[in-house]
Amino acid sequence: MMRKPIAAAGIGLRLGFAAGVALMLSGCAMDMFGGGDPALSQQAANANQTPAQIAQGQANALPAIATQCPEIKVLPGAEALFYYSGGRTGDPNALHYQASFEKETRNCVVSNGLITVKMGVVGRVLLGPAGKETSVTLPLRFSVERNGTPVFSDKYTVPVAIVPPAQSAEFVKVVDNVAIPYLGGEDIVIWVGFDTGKSSRAG
Repeated sequence: MMRKPIAAAGIGLRLGFAAGVALMLSGCAMDMFGGGDPALSQQAANANQTPAQIAQGQANALPAIATQCPEIKVLPGAEALFYYSGGRTGDPNALHYQASFEKETRNCVVSNGLITVKMGVVGRVLLGPAGKETSVTLPLRFSVERNGTPVFSDKYTVPVAIVPPAQSAEFVKVVDNVAIPYLGGEDIVIWVGFDTGKSSRAG
């Protein structure tokens, strides 16, 4: 009589363990197909669809996240900015400051036929022999080309504070929510550079 409760308890433990394993596997499956390999997600979705529905879904499908985010490049000739006094361009003794980029980055998401890009740069301003500025304003331009055609271009002024006795300071600029038409396969390039069409202002 004493063995039956023990056996029942053992069965209960085994059932509880099996249920726990099933729950764990269920959680893993949600992670795998929800945030893992898109191909596996599609296979799971296709399992309950007819061939016609699968074909239609493939024809209309757009990726949720870009498989390859467009490259970001520094525009040739716009990699650095130099500010001289008295029109003495190229004279080291007249150099007030120079600015350059240290890192460029971007990320993107594709949805509803658009690729939405977030792009940014990190750089540094360094005072020269004639530099006594405590703040400068840098002119930056971000632009995007799609299949060789400009589809976005905007200029930004970036204030940079230089706190004495420091002789340099870092700057950061991020541009968000730039939406570009995208169906897949387009050649998209992001450009960034100092816009030297107008001299930067010093203060």
